Amino acid sequence: MRFSAQPSGMRGFVVVWLGQVVSMLGTGMTNFALSFWIFQQTGEATALTWAIFFFMAPSVLFSPIAGAIVDRANRKTVMIVSDLLAGIATIFLLMLLASESLEIWHIYVANLLAGAANAFQFPAYSAAVTMMLPKEQYGRAAGMLSLAGSASGILAPAFAGALLGPLGLVGIMGIDVATFLFAIFALFIVHIPQPEVTAEGRTGQGSLLQESAYGFRYIFEKPSLLGLQMVFFFINFLAMFGFAVMVPMILARTGNNEIALASVQSLGAIGGVVGGLLLSTWGGPKRKVNGVLVGMIATSIFGQALMGIGQGVFIWASAAFLGQFIIPILNGSNQAIWQAKVAPDVQGRVFAVRRLIAQVTAPVATALAGPLADNFFEPAMQPDGVLAPLFGWLVGTGAGAGMSVMFVITGLVGVAVGLGGYLFPAIRNAEDLLLDHEVVVQTAVLKKRLNELTEERQVLRQAPHTAQNQQALKAIALEMRQIGADFPQQGKDS
Repeated sequence: MRFSAQPSGMRGFVVVWLGQVVSMLGTGMTNFALSFWIFQQTGEATALTWAIFFFMAPSVLFSPIAGAIVDRANRKTVMIVSDLLAGIATIFLLMLLASESLEIWHIYVANLLAGAANAFQFPAYSAAVTMMLPKEQYGRAAGMLSLAGSASGILAPAFAGALLGPLGLVGIMGIDVATFLFAIFALFIVHIPQPEVTAEGRTGQGSLLQESAYGFRYIFEKPSLLGLQMVFFFINFLAMFGFAVMVPMILARTGNNEIALASVQSLGAIGGVVGGLLLSTWGGPKRKVNGVLVGMIATSIFGQALMGIGQGVFIWASAAFLGQFIIPILNGSNQAIWQAKVAPDVQGRVFAVRRLIAQVTAPVATALAGPLADNFFEPAMQPDGVLAPLFGWLVGTGAGAGMSVMFVITGLVGVAVGLGGYLFPAIRNAEDLLLDHEVVVQTAVLKKRLNELTEERQVLRQAPHTAQNQQALKAIALEMRQIGADFPQQGKDS
């Protein structure tokens, strides 16, 4: 039962969005403070990248099962429970920190729990937006959600840097707990509709294991969706291989200057805010595939490669700004394609597998980046290192230069991946080849009515020839012509 006072539609979405803005601010402050604490304790990139790995791995690997549960359960309940689990992970660390028992492996354990919760959050939130808003608002909603993350990215490093001294890590994590409670309250008071069962939904029904596998079958049967995800498969590996070492690179090149790190992260977040604001008002390019592929090329050049070339805060901050400015348009364009093409009642399963395919390489890249930075790239970019003659003129030498080379290499390869997407018709023409889910439903209704009319016509033709039967046949012919005119003209995915 739903109380009439519960916000719904765009009003309800804005309430949920505000809750996420506040919660992301608290989480961002904790992540900043913990990253600084880990690097202070170890002085190595590996410890930081492994912390990221332990969050990302369950977030990606649990996705298929999480997606099946999202489609089976009430999506609002799933969103609340997943937020609650992420909050419990923070409380676990807060208790250990308060008792002066916190160790790095505790952070890994907490990140495992938070990552598992995140596996449910992405498909649940994405599917909920589809039900709360019309298709025309998908791009704007994606822009607002990106804006929420970026806004917290502006304030979180600044607040964490300013409050770490007077409040300490305990105080910052206490703020985080309060913010996730606010986000849960926001979810409690809104109405989120459940989707109606479609033909695709009935096809995917079965055991939990069968429903978990349905997302793979759905995507692999549609070359355009699979092609889009394979582009993200490669670009996410490259992006994470570079950005997993951004924090240690900046700290190494500035002598552990947390103000420099906070400045770069905050300017990057400002870029994300500007990009999110642009997307939320503009809605993204009319041709969403161009938003995806051109976005990949642009962020690889102006975000990734430029970050590696920089040797000071100004260039790093510029690269962070430009990269984060482009990402909302890139991701928002991709999200709009999937929300328009996939039936709402299977989006949990399909979006979860979509995320698995796109991001399964990211934990691998994260796990490799730290050890490769510490054991190969950093020694190789010392003044007498093997790579210094090749890259020293571009990125300099010494502490952090090896990680800069990692950014440059992955940025250049990322450009090739984005350009490569245009070589495949299934990718560049995805929006033409795939029917909107609304069109699929309309087509099914029209086909059903057409079959009914065909059967009625057959019966009338076999009946005695009367004026009444002739009139009925003329009415059937007229309706069939109208159905032909109404039938969707959009192409079909091969």
